[in-house]
This record gives sequence, C-alpha cells and structure tokens, in this order.
Amino acid sequence: MAAPAAPVSAAVPSLAPEHAVVWPPRARQTLANGLEVVLVESHTIPKLTGELYFRSGNSSTALYAPGLPEITSAVLRTGTARQTSRQIEEDLRRMGADLGAHAGADTSTISFSGLTEFTAELLSLVAELAQSASFPQDEFERERRQMLEGLRIERTTPSFLAGERLRKVLFGAHPYAVVSPTEEQVEAYRLPQLVEFYRAHYLPANALLVIVGDFKSPALLREIDRIFGGWIAGEVAPPPNPALPAVHGRRVHLVHRPEAVQSQILLGNRAITRKHPDWMRLSLANSIYGGAFNSRLVMNIREDKGYTYSPRSGVHALRQHGFFSVSAAVRNDVVAATLTETFYEMDRIRSLPVAENELADARNYMSGVFSLGLGTQDGLAGQLSSVYLERLPEDYLETYRERIRSLTADDVLSAARAYFDSANAQIVVVGDREQIGAQAALFGDVDTYDAQGARIP
Repeated sequence: MAAPAAPVSAAVPSLAPEHAVVWPPRARQTLANGLEVVLVESHTIPKLTGELYFRSGNSSTALYAPGLPEITSAVLRTGTARQTSRQIEEDLRRMGADLGAHAGADTSTISFSGLTEFTAELLSLVAELAQSASFPQDEFERERRQMLEGLRIERTTPSFLAGERLRKVLFGAHPYAVVSPTEEQVEAYRLPQLVEFYRAHYLPANALLVIVGDFKSPALLREIDRIFGGWIAGEVAPPPNPALPAVHGRRVHLVHRPEAVQSQILLGNRAITRKHPDWMRLSLANSIYGGAFNSRLVMNIREDKGYTYSPRSGVHALRQHGFFSVSAAVRNDVVAATLTETFYEMDRIRSLPVAENELADARNYMSGVFSLGLGTQDGLAGQLSSVYLERLPEDYLETYRERIRSLTADDVLSAARAYFDSANAQIVVVGDREQIGAQAALFGDVDTYDAQGARIP
C-alpha cells in the first residue's frame, strides 16, 4: 500500500530577492547641428532598434489643421528625392528591416529596426526620410482616403467618443482638447500644408535619435555624424499653450448612441506631467486604485460586483499638462451602480492610508513591470526616449526601483488627495440617453451630445 502523500502547504512562498539591473553602456552626444543622440549597447542579438523623434506632434497644428502632423508622418515614408515607395520597401526587405512613421500629441517619430550588418544603409534611409521626403501626390490621396475611413470607424467606437469628449471638457481651447480631425478638415488638407509642416518641424535641433542594439558606441557615433552631420539646422517655434478652462463641481457629459446595448464610462480630471515631483507617488496611488489587475477598482466592480470585464484607471502625461482617468464598459442597467462604486473607491483611497501588505504588493508590481519593460531593445529604447524627451534626470531609470520602494502610505494618501479630484471629476457616459439618462443625472447636471460632438437640447 502506497504511503499517504505529504500534505500540501497552503502558505504562499515568499518572493525571491529582486535581481539587480546591470545597465549597459550609454553614450550621449549632440551633433553640431543640434541633433541629440543617445546610444545603448545591447549585444544579445545582432540587431538594432531606433527612434528618431521630433518634438512636434498633433498639438502643434491642432488649432488650425487638426491631424496634419499625423498624415505628414504617414506620407513622408512613401518616397524621397532618390527613392520611390516601392524602392524603399524593396530595400527594407533586403535588409530584413522594419520602418514606420507616426505622430502623437507631442512628437512625430520615425521608428526603425534591422540587422546590424545593414546599420549604415538603414540609418541613411532614415536620414533621407528626415531631410528629403518627396511627398508624392498619389500617396497623399491614398493616405487621406485611409484617414477618412478611420475617422468614420472612430465615430462608431464608444471608447473613442468618450475620450474625445473628456479631452474637450478638461482642456477647452488648448490643443490637447483636439484628439482627431473631422472629415471636413481632412478633406480640406492640401499637399503643400504637409510639406510646410515637414520643413518647419523636421529639423535636427528639434530631434532626438535613440538607438539600442549590437554595436560599439564610438564607431556608431562617428557613422551617425557622417550620415546626419550635414543636416541643416533650424529653429522651431514652441507649440501654443493657452490657458485651461476652470472646472468646478461634477458634471456629466452624455454622448447619445441610440439603441446602444451597453455604455462606456470615462471620468477624470487634470493632473500632472512626468516632470512633476509627485509623479511617482501618483503612479503608485493609481496602481493601487485601478491601474493594476489586482487593484481595488478591479476587485470591486469586476470580481465582486460583476459590472464590467475590464475597469481601468490611468495617469496620462502629456508634455505641457497631464490628466487622470477611470474607464469601464458596462451594461446599461448598472451605470449608476458602477459610478457609485468608482467614487466610493476613489474617496476611500483619499481618506485612509493603505495597508502595508497592499502597499508592498503595489511597489513590487510597479518595480516588476518596469524591469520587464527593459528586457527588449524596443522596451529599453522607449524608456530612454521618455527620459530625454521629457528632460528627466540622467539617472532616472537607474534609480527608479529604489525610489518606488521608498514610497510610503503617506505618499499614496497625499497623491490621492491631490490628484484624484473626486469632487470635481468630469463624467462622460456614451450610450442610449433613453436608457441611461436618469442614472447619469444622479451624479450632476447633464450635457448631451451626438456622435459628431454637436450639443443635443
């Protein structure tokens, strides 16, 4: 007869000690024309990953031509003074490389990766696109058609409609209030506008080049100087930064989608940028409140109440301003209940210090996510880019985990009280007014809009 199995211990094993991060060599240099270069050696695979950033994005033109930087970045990739779009694609395939271009609120970016044996060729192509893009008329028309189709899809997407409305409420006349152009604005684009933006903003003194990969930094710096050194310098005007609207008291902004079977909730308030001394405190408070899968908000309205599959909170840092938001897609019949629990958890974290075990779990989570983000060339390049684009301290990454571990319950409490502005939160609900209007009105006066952004009486 077999001996009885040993009892299985119910105790959860303790975490192993956190591994030290061995930081690879980093080189930084600014070329004579103003191009800032940051290189990090990573010799695990024979590959490099890079980003050429320009500190001008959609906010630069939002007040007169929304979305212009976005379509500019898409079209610039389709040809240079020397190569057609087809030739560029053939060269990329031959080199085993990828290259893309896009624009966000504050930056326009050329992203690239490839085998290190083709480093010089790949960087030469990036330099061509940055200096001598040809902007073919047919490619412009094609990208415009794609943008128009994307806009039509966005107008049927509840999460987009909610995000657009919240940004308008929080930022008013500021460029950050504009997240997307209208179809009429895209139809009004003219090719010379793209060329004008490109020539005014794609300049070396406005640029940051970050590369992570299998190379020796001194040799690559010499190659970069050879390839990019002749790029003519120029000055770029800063983006507009008008005053923000005053926001006092809770208010509900309902975007009416007739016959919608569920509702998208998004609420938030203005917050801070990554340069603010409270950024890490706020990030930790957010992780505990709703920014992680085991957060209070998830445990409450997903695990306990079953109102939604994926509630989430986040802190969003733009260059000039930031904001905090909470989102959830819920059944129409639990809109009021979801908002009630959302504010309950917000007021609880603003009122009482977190327990030490919950604090320790959140610190470990943030430290672990940070470490995982450094495990790939893409991840390391992205972290470095944030440091230099936002002008953060040079040792920001090296000291990140130590600073997270030093945060206390008092830090979380003070951040929650300062930046989770429960009393003045702006509430956006996207759904059928007939089914959710009465529930929404329980939380403040209601303004109603259609999917195009027009007010509904």
